[in-house]
Amino acid sequence: MTTKEQAQQLYLQGNAHRKQQRWAEAMNAYEQAAALDPASPAVAARQMLSSILEFRCKDYYNP
Repeated sequence: MTTKEQAQQLYLQGNAHRKQQRWAEAMNAYEQAAALDPASPAVAARQMLSSILEFRCKDYYNP
């Protein structure tokens, strides 16, 4: 199996983890995929997931 195929498998695993709301496992899979193939869609998926998890609406905390 080539590194691109391994990266694709990790990306798909990350998607499966994300759909099951297992955020840490999804991030780990995306990071491993990005390390193997910098052109992998896992790079964008990791950035999107990171921005979603870091989102905080200040209005909810400061009424």
